[in-house]
Amino acid sequence: MPKNAKILVCDDDETLCYLLKEQLIEEGFSVDTVYDGSLAIDAIKNKNYDILLLDLTMKIVNGEEVLKFVSEYNSSIQVIILTAQSELRKAVDCIRNGAYDFINKPYNFDELLITINRALEHHDLLVKTTILSNQVNKKLSSRIIGNSPGLQKAINLANKAALSESNILIEGETGTGKELFAEYIHKYSSRCDKPFVIINCASLPDQLIESELFGHEKGAFTDAKSTKQGLVEIAHGGTLFLDEIGELSLSLQPKLLRFLENGEYRRIGGVTTLTSNIRVISATNRNLLEEADNKKFRRDLLFRLNVITLTIPPLRERKEDILVLSNHFLETKSPIRSPKKITPHAEDALLKYDYPGNIRELEHIIERALIFAEGELIHYDDLNLPRSSSIIELLPSEPEENENGNGIISMDELEKIHIIRALRHFRWDRTQTASQLGISQKTLYTKIKKYEIKQD
Repeated sequence: MPKNAKILVCDDDETLCYLLKEQLIEEGFSVDTVYDGSLAIDAIKNKNYDILLLDLTMKIVNGEEVLKFVSEYNSSIQVIILTAQSELRKAVDCIRNGAYDFINKPYNFDELLITINRALEHHDLLVKTTILSNQVNKKLSSRIIGNSPGLQKAINLANKAALSESNILIEGETGTGKELFAEYIHKYSSRCDKPFVIINCASLPDQLIESELFGHEKGAFTDAKSTKQGLVEIAHGGTLFLDEIGELSLSLQPKLLRFLENGEYRRIGGVTTLTSNIRVISATNRNLLEEADNKKFRRDLLFRLNVITLTIPPLRERKEDILVLSNHFLETKSPIRSPKKITPHAEDALLKYDYPGNIRELEHIIERALIFAEGELIHYDDLNLPRSSSIIELLPSEPEENENGNGIISMDELEKIHIIRALRHFRWDRTQTASQLGISQKTLYTKIKKYEIKQD
């Protein structure tokens, strides 16, 4: 039984409310009581509850109206009807309309306690299902592979960070495993039995990010056909992982800052202030101090996010881990029980490559090699490693003289050439190109527009 589960008791019998509250508190629950449906609706708007014990017959707003409100406002609240024998037909109708169960008055507390615990299990299942529906391809894993000193240092710091309640900022290039470290910290924290919720700040426009984070009320905008819980509400008691936090717009940063300061937020279109207790882990491949100096990121928000800073080293600084990771990917990606082996020549090539896309790129290289290799061995040619991206190779073979007659091109021109070659290499696949360049898709799109790059 969750010790911090929150229960709202709504019944116009004040004596019953008092007795129920005392009994439930002894069982470790947090309990509030109200004596009318109108007060129950106000309480639900202002606080997150897991269970609602609801009487049907009340003077101002009856239980059926409250149930209808709950089903539209926050359907994860499990409603247990407290009903008299004469109201059994109404109680059955309430089950059809979304209530979890009903208990006859006078109630047997042991039976009620069993029903509450079952309802809480159902509540947790609903929350987990909601998380999974928002993260279809996300798999929670805490296995961090590698023995290099740099990685072990990061793991040691992650272990210490997991024991705290402080917000954490994870820094590192694209593909270094920042999300994996966030999952690792959550799994070994005191919040491990609560939700771990992820949102990528670079993947959605501003309004959708705000709606995903804080939720919205019915009718708040054109497509808001029902009230939606935000991820800060779903993650209550657990961890919220904000990936690519450096991409969050300046217009949304004050709203996130306000939430971090006091745990308070409002749904889009809402007037009620709600609260949620979560730990925030954020990640970035940018230097947020430089972004703050350039007025692209709020300095006060940065200080709220990076109480603890964890830096993940790039793969090129973890040469000892390359072959260990390669063999791991061979095992996990191989469709057969006996995975293929890498030849010494191919291993040497893997060790010499720089991996601008880090671990994610190595994973793709091994996966591709498994497809190309015809026998039981993976040879150098099967790796299909990209050509070296040194500065010399990026320059035109015969640079034209500029207006100064010195044949030197600007950094913008150099960047444009690099982006065009990367796009051609990946056949204009922007997702792969952004990953290999170590930038977000939004940044790549901005640079394509800036340099007026068109597919040839």
